[in-house]
Amino acid sequence: MERIKELKELLVLLRTKQYTKLRQYLAELNDADIAALMEEMEEEDMLKIFRILPKDLAADVFSYLDVDNQHMIITSLSDKEAANIINNLMSDDAVDLLEEMPANVVKKLLANASPDTRRDINHLLRYPEDSAGSIMTVEYVDLKENLTVDQAIERIRKVGLDSETIDICYVLDAQRRLVGTVALRYLLLSDGDEIIGDIMHENVISVNTLMDQEEVAKQFKKYDFTAMPVVDNENRLVGIITVDDIVDIMEEETTEDMEKMAAIVPSDKPYMKTTVWETYKKRIPWLLLLMVSATFTGAIITSFEDALSVYAVLTAFIPMLMDTGGNAGGQASVTVIRGLSLGEIEYRDVPRVLWKEVRVAICCGISLAAANFLKLMLFDRVGFLVAMVVSVTIIAAVLMAMLIGCLLPVGAKRLGFDPAVMASPFITTIVDALSLLVYFQVATMILGI
Repeated sequence: MERIKELKELLVLLRTKQYTKLRQYLAELNDADIAALMEEMEEEDMLKIFRILPKDLAADVFSYLDVDNQHMIITSLSDKEAANIINNLMSDDAVDLLEEMPANVVKKLLANASPDTRRDINHLLRYPEDSAGSIMTVEYVDLKENLTVDQAIERIRKVGLDSETIDICYVLDAQRRLVGTVALRYLLLSDGDEIIGDIMHENVISVNTLMDQEEVAKQFKKYDFTAMPVVDNENRLVGIITVDDIVDIMEEETTEDMEKMAAIVPSDKPYMKTTVWETYKKRIPWLLLLMVSATFTGAIITSFEDALSVYAVLTAFIPMLMDTGGNAGGQASVTVIRGLSLGEIEYRDVPRVLWKEVRVAICCGISLAAANFLKLMLFDRVGFLVAMVVSVTIIAAVLMAMLIGCLLPVGAKRLGFDPAVMASPFITTIVDALSLLVYFQVATMILGI
């Protein structure tokens, strides 16, 4: 309701041409809130609002807009206006923008960007995608270790406004190697003539430029940092990564894992921005693979037609057995995949994981079998032997499902694949086939068919 009210006020000021009041009103709002309000507007109104924003504020708001609106705005601006945007964006945001834009737009932006901006962008673009170097920013405060506190504060005043953050300053030696960090609060509380090298924190946690962004996110979680320095192979400081980028990475990685676990080829577009054809192409490969693999289930049923003709009642329990096994395998796989993603489970932990899953499977299997046996005897009123066949199969199916559910993700991780690929749909297909094989084998042994 509050957003609707703000949106109406903005549009009233815009359409009555009260531009001074409109500018003042916008200046009181948060950058992200302005972007959210703009995305509720028609394109024409959005462009008018954007042109009214001060240059610095416009760049900040621009970084919060979605890719389609960024593209629309950039292509609508003059070369000079576009240059103002790209020059005022943080380098990592500028790189993100260029990676999403068509080649002709990128060429236009780089041609009008300042030399310093072009240098920073080209510097970041040379790193592999999804690496620490590709997501870092080069706007940070660095201090020489021989500076005094007063000199350091004076430097922060000069470069701090254009830096991503000034909470932590990074201390370098003469070769630009990272030797320490110093928090702004310590500078403010220290005597002006103290030397930075004497008060800096020397035990620096940093990441390498080639480290995968998912591993970087784990480092942030481990150390509870809001910013982390990025160094090259010679420990020279080349940039920093801030926690706002990590939040985006975690969302991106989580979404990708969820899509893989649902047997969907990952997409980097929001759902509402994805066309029917694009969605179809993301889903159909796995659906085809799972459909073909599911034919094994049909083949198993066909091979036991004679047994089913003698005990037709066995057919009624096939869906329940398959679903139970699939659900058990899905639970195990999701738990293990989660543990692998968080670094809680390593390959050396496989024996412990297996032993734990075996015990859990036996407990769950016996409980499910007992409940099912009572149901079959009291309500369905099937024969004792049939109830035994179904109940024994449940125990075996749950045990197999949980073992497969924990082994496949670990095996995938060991082979260098994303363990999320080995999730519910894939495991369910395997477990369904194995459950049927066990079912008919148990039926043959107990019923003598």
